[in-house]
Amino acid sequence: MPIFLDYLWVFLIGGAVCMIGELLIITTNITSARILVTFELVGVFLQAVGVYDYISDFAGAGVNVPIIGFGASLAKGAIGAVKTNGLLGIFTGGFTATAGGIAAAIFFAFIFALIFKSHTKK
Repeated sequence: MPIFLDYLWVFLIGGAVCMIGELLIITTNITSARILVTFELVGVFLQAVGVYDYISDFAGAGVNVPIIGFGASLAKGAIGAVKTNGLLGIFTGGFTATAGGIAAAIFFAFIFALIFKSHTKK
């Protein structure tokens, strides 16, 4: 039964994150790209103030899979690199920490570009 509750919390928290994004799209004139950046900055902010790890332990993939988790990974990598490499770590740490995700996004975007034909919206 405890694993069911873990999945339930992941579903509810991840659904709440998506619901907030959908409400912002429906009720405001904010573009999807700006909402995406906002969620990423929320992840950076939560990691910077030290709260993200507690939320992640509780919500799991509910906050790790959405873009909030990517922002937190960028911040965590930058913070760690600053501690080891100094000020230059601000620029290198985030990319080092998220290199696998960035490489996967580029690879799958390339594959889908080969499979599907793009067209503009009408």
